[in-house]
Amino acid sequence: MAACEIFNASYALEQISYLCVEMRPVLCKSQDGNISEMEELPVPQNIKISNITCDSFKICWDMEARSKERITHYFIDLNKKENKNSNKFKHKDVPTKLVAKAVPLPMTVRGHWFLSPRTEYTVAVQNASKQTDGDYAVSEWSEIIEFCTADYSTVHLNQLLEKAEVIAGRMLPFSVFYRNQNKEYFDHYAQENRMLLSVKDNSGSHGSPISGKLEGIFFSCNTEFNTGKPPQDSPYGRQRFEVRADALLNPDTNLYFGDLYCMYTAYHYVILVLAPKGSQGDDFCKERLPALDITNNRFMTCKQSEAGDGRLVFHHAQDVILEVIFTEPVDLSLGKVAEISGHQLMSLSTVNAKKDPSCKTCNISVGR
Repeated sequence: MAACEIFNASYALEQISYLCVEMRPVLCKSQDGNISEMEELPVPQNIKISNITCDSFKICWDMEARSKERITHYFIDLNKKENKNSNKFKHKDVPTKLVAKAVPLPMTVRGHWFLSPRTEYTVAVQNASKQTDGDYAVSEWSEIIEFCTADYSTVHLNQLLEKAEVIAGRMLPFSVFYRNQNKEYFDHYAQENRMLLSVKDNSGSHGSPISGKLEGIFFSCNTEFNTGKPPQDSPYGRQRFEVRADALLNPDTNLYFGDLYCMYTAYHYVILVLAPKGSQGDDFCKERLPALDITNNRFMTCKQSEAGDGRLVFHHAQDVILEVIFTEPVDLSLGKVAEISGHQLMSLSTVNAKKDPSCKTCNISVGR
């Protein structure tokens, strides 16, 4: 690899020193505080971070030509950026200092064991020279650079998709999409006679590319096994808008997989996105989410009736809770609003719900 070398953090655990703050002070000038009798190493200047993904980045800095031969290692100090609102008594990640053999720059730092998606980090570097006694002479630390890791790519989302397909279960018929809210919500939109879009919250996977970015309206379509109808309880309000399934899901709609997550529970949520073809939401999803065939997938389908009468029939997965985002405003005249007979179960709300990072069913090996 001529242009750059890859520093893989998992490989470093075996081949390269891994140092925490409490370990022996190799990050000092030397054991006795001296630098030997050699010219002081130059401080890394003009630090640049590039090619940032959800679990890797490239780093480079200016290197004096006359000093290159003396530099045998780089010390990299990588930490999550402090959040002034964080709980001071909550366990914090151990600050990570890495020692890497000097390679041509830029160098790729990769390793899911310390990098999480969509997370702000600080990084500083030192040039180092290994001495005959095994200790290091080091430069001063560089300036501290801040950067933020990226969202999950489609590669990572396809891994989540495969996991979701395993647990989706058999398909059950449904005929309506529904949305529960309080009375004030529907009274507000009754003035315009349509529901408008809002930005998706931060529920689900931390690396989800739709959280805080995609605009849409949340709907449900799950039915009760014994009745084939929507459940009469809801976490979101006692008023329910119901609309025929074909008003939102039809051959002119594209379907995308958005996320898989759970909230420390046995059941899992799958987020799907319905985007009318050619819409702004459709353009957003094409670049970021795995597309699904509306006639053949494990979560939600729309097919021509086998009776040959031109009707569309719809099915949803039984063993996951589907959260469907429709990316265009919806006219209230397309359906009806009525009060449900059940209860508002606030404890089941997924608004800004945090994903269980320890669940093996819905987490992937890269990031969290």
